[in-house]
Amino acid sequence: MLQNLRNAGKTWVGKAVAGVLFTLLILSFAVWGIGDIFRGGASTTVVRVGDTEIDAQTVRDAYTRQIRRLSAQLGQPIGPQEAQLFGIDQQVLGQIVTEAVLNERAGTLGLRAGDRLVARSIADDPSFQANGQFDANAFRRFLSLAGLSEQAFVVEQARELERRAIVEAVGAGIDAPVTAEEAFWRYEMERRDADYLVLPESLAGEIAAPDEETLATFFAERGGEWRAPEYRSAQVLAISPQAIADPEAVDEAAVRARYEAEAERRFGTPERRAIQRIPFASAEEAAEAAARVAAGEIAFEDLAAEREIAPDVFALGTLARSEVLDPAIAEAAFALEAGAVSAPVDGRFGAALVRVAEVVPADVRPFEEVAQALRTEIALDRATDGIRTVYDEIEDQRAAAIPLADIAQARGLELTRIEAIDRSGLGPDGQPVTLPAREALLPALFETDIGVDNLAIRTEGGGYVWYDVTDITPARDRALSEVRDEVVAAWRSEQVAEVLSERASDLVARLESGETLEAIAQETGLSVAPARGLARGQATAPLDEGAVTRLFATRVGEAGSAPLGATERVVYRVLSASAPDYIVTTPQAEAIGTQLAQLLSQDVLEQYLAFLQDELGAQIDREAFEAAVRGGAF
Repeated sequence: MLQNLRNAGKTWVGKAVAGVLFTLLILSFAVWGIGDIFRGGASTTVVRVGDTEIDAQTVRDAYTRQIRRLSAQLGQPIGPQEAQLFGIDQQVLGQIVTEAVLNERAGTLGLRAGDRLVARSIADDPSFQANGQFDANAFRRFLSLAGLSEQAFVVEQARELERRAIVEAVGAGIDAPVTAEEAFWRYEMERRDADYLVLPESLAGEIAAPDEETLATFFAERGGEWRAPEYRSAQVLAISPQAIADPEAVDEAAVRARYEAEAERRFGTPERRAIQRIPFASAEEAAEAAARVAAGEIAFEDLAAEREIAPDVFALGTLARSEVLDPAIAEAAFALEAGAVSAPVDGRFGAALVRVAEVVPADVRPFEEVAQALRTEIALDRATDGIRTVYDEIEDQRAAAIPLADIAQARGLELTRIEAIDRSGLGPDGQPVTLPAREALLPALFETDIGVDNLAIRTEGGGYVWYDVTDITPARDRALSEVRDEVVAAWRSEQVAEVLSERASDLVARLESGETLEAIAQETGLSVAPARGLARGQATAPLDEGAVTRLFATRVGEAGSAPLGATERVVYRVLSASAPDYIVTTPQAEAIGTQLAQLLSQDVLEQYLAFLQDELGAQIDREAFEAAVRGGAF
């Protein structure tokens, strides 16, 4: 809980409750510590909770998605070893079991998400909208790329809504004590003042070059730092809707049909009208007024003045049809010529007369300007729908032992040849190697071997990637002669750091004995620098985050030192620490209360989920789970 508070405190402005709860729940089941929950066996069922069974393919897909998501967040691919260190396998397991126990509980409680609720949740999803409205094409494209049927997606959407209802109910109405909020506030808002000296490399004096024996010993102790990694060569064939789309094959009739259906919504602004309205108590009264206007007895504006109609009631504004709140008024207004007055309209708020003062025509970009974009879009839609056919054809060619290079040449596709790449995605020159579907392909290249017929990787964009490893250069220990300059530089940096660390310790001892920073600065030829208003964990040049963290761990009035970069050191004295008063009526206090309530809700939900999995007898086949996440066969 305290660690969560610290992590949350890095951005104490309130977060969205629902997103936080589900994210934290994934971690809550990482370690259960329940002795007999794991059971051995050779089943393809990984998780069983009551009547719910989760198979290996579902686990494998969830594991792959989580690795891709984390790789994208970090900006670099994550291999199997890194994934294990991050605990992704246990996070995915926790998520799957959490969903399973919540599905079971929803069933026993009789919770059912109705069709209207599910439909509204899909229609309101921004992923399926264009210009603020549900876009059926975007929805169908998503289903195609995800390989889902509409029925399967609707079922899963309903289950998600049912699970969310339980989570929100269990975690609702929990507030944090004010004392906890104040402690959190003081921890985050504490500011410190200090004076410091930076000990530069020059203060270490002359560092003599190492002799051969010293350098050889240093290299032998740290030789792994300069070990040449394993490199692999490969051929890669990637297809995507973009790669196989053929805009020139789209006939003009199809392009014009889409333009006529979507032009006003996508490529322009709709017709707008300046609408005026005079309300009446009854239809009869409205008919009498309409007759007077039609006979020329009174102008429409004068009629509004006679009836003392307020300006904001009279003039509705210049609106598109969709912007008029009353459908009857909209229907009447958009059927009139400019300046004409309607017959009595039976509107939502009673009878009324309507006049259109001005018509602003629709402004739509001409067909010629958008034809090519629409042609490309249609081609992409068709390619998305037809990419499975291309996949099947290439798989047939692979089964016939046709090399990737020949398949690519026959189909006019680009074959990527990777000369050498290591597990981190770098080439021998230390530069990143360009890969299609990098997050999935990079670890896959190091999980296979030469001559293996690998399964194609499905990309998030709806494409596929085939790959063959053609050569493997094993990792090896480099000789000192290959990296001599790098080793000498590393040895020297270590020597400088040791000298400055000892010097910093001596200076701290002198400060603790009563000397001042100013006196030491004068003696060493350095200058005292002030650091004011330091915030916990936030770097303030030249002090990095590590130095600031060390400074906050030092009592007020005391001295200390910290590393600064690879070699330099900083010596400081903490002058003061302060925090503003906590006022419970501020927006900041409300945000803190919300975030602490979220964390408390998490604790309650963790306990509830642990209770559920115990009550429902959740079982996990460890062997099946390990095989699923490691890509093993059953």
